[in-house]
Formats: sequence, structure tokens, C-alpha cells
Amino acid sequence: MGIIERIKEIEAEMARTQKNKATEYHLGQLKAKIAKLRTQLLEPPKGSSGGGDGFEVTKFGHGRVALIGFPSVGKSTLLTMLTGTHSEAASYEFTTLTCIPGIINYNDTKIQLLDLPGIIEGASEGKGRGRQVIAVAKSSDLVLMVLDASKSEGHRQILTKELEAVGLRLNKRPPQIYFKKKKTGGISFNSTLPLTHIDEKLCYQILHEYKIHNAEVLFREDATVDDLIDVIEGNRKYIKCVYVYNKIDVIGIDDVDKLARQPNSVAISCNLKVCFYILV
Repeated sequence: MGIIERIKEIEAEMARTQKNKATEYHLGQLKAKIAKLRTQLLEPPKGSSGGGDGFEVTKFGHGRVALIGFPSVGKSTLLTMLTGTHSEAASYEFTTLTCIPGIINYNDTKIQLLDLPGIIEGASEGKGRGRQVIAVAKSSDLVLMVLDASKSEGHRQILTKELEAVGLRLNKRPPQIYFKKKKTGGISFNSTLPLTHIDEKLCYQILHEYKIHNAEVLFREDATVDDLIDVIEGNRKYIKCVYVYNKIDVIGIDDVDKLARQPNSVAISCNLKVCFYILV
């Protein structure tokens, strides 16, 4: 059985398991198993050199911004409008097949903007060129998630799920958990406040899943099981994300106002050249 099949099998078991006090330890262990498998899934195949043709873009300037989104949401048009760099744009999907870089000059600052191929559902499992796209996104300082305003909520949830699956944490800060492996001494578990999502027994079980028997763990906030797993994995990227809702010219003014008022969000129309200047 392959890694993807094992992940789906565990996810199915989690979906079948009722969430209550009696099952929280079992569910915690299953979450740890999935996290370990997803980390294995991200490891490059033996003999692979890395990103693949068109994805080895050298960092340039004072910061790097990645354009992430489904196919045909306006990423290429936005790159052209912001940087003057031509990136193929058309009404059909998957126009952009490689990573296209451009430069935004703002005052005395140069910002590298990357137009990446469209992500599809299942990108975190390797569908399309999902792994390469997400690897470039991980190397960026900011993500611009470009969304079709008429399909925004469903697409935003899918993209967030795909990015979360590979360790990208959007608009979140690292958990306030101190974790350090030791050679001897067993597990030292402490917290500076009452914990409502995890206890000492569950912490021990998750560490045991990772074959960690000597470590110091200190909770400085009421963190969750997922937070603890993120800290143990140690490969998460906490990155700012701005949600860019394009094609607002096809929805009503009330819907535009609702989208624009959401946190970390900008509503624009590349077609009508409306509001895109807000991004710079």
C-alpha cells in the first residue's frame, strides 16, 4: 500500500470515529500518523534533483511573493499588470506551465513576484505540478492567493487545505510550545496555564508515535494536538497570505463589499483594471 492510500485509510478511520473524551487519545495518534506520512510524501523521489524545469528561480530583490490559485483565475494577467512581465494568459486552463518571475519596483524596494501554474485539488498528493508549485510557495515571504470572486469560498477552502497538508500555515503564528529532545531523563511535561485540548497522557502517546522517549515539553498557551504535532515535525512555514478576489465585475456590489471587508482580503477586477493598485 502506497503513502497516499495509507493517508486516505487513516482519514477514513478518523471520519468514522466519534469525537469524545474516550476517543481523543486514539484520534491524536491518528493525526500524528498522518503528519508523518505527509512528511514522507514531500520527500523528493530518489534520483530527483528537486523542483523540475522552470521552477528553479533564483531569489532576487528584497522579498519574494508567490501567486497561488486555481487555473484561469487571473494570476498571469495580474503579474503583467503589476510588473510589466508578459505571462501567457488565455481563457482556457493551465496556460502557465512553469514559474514566471517579475519584479515590482516600489520606492527603492524590489519585490520578486512569481506567477505559478494553477493548483488543482490533490496538489499536496502530487497531482498536476502541485509539489513543485507548493515548494516555491514555501520559499516565499508572502502568498497572494488569487481567487475567482464568484467561486471564492469553496476555492479558498480547498487551496488552504492543500497548503496546510504540506506544512504551510497561512496567517498564523508558531505555537507557544517549547520542545527539546534529550538523550536521557524521560519526558518532562509542563504548562504555564490550564490546558483544555491536550493532557500529559495524550502528549506522551503522540511523542511515542514519533519514537521520542526523552524530551522536554512546555506549553505556554492552550494549544491543540495539531499545534504539538507541528512543533514536533519542525518543518512548518508560517507565512502571511493576502486573499485577492478577482473578477468582481461578475458579482453584485453587496458581494464585493462583503469580500472586501474580510481580513487580509482585496477585491479587484483585472478585466476592468479596478482596484489592483491597492496591492502596491
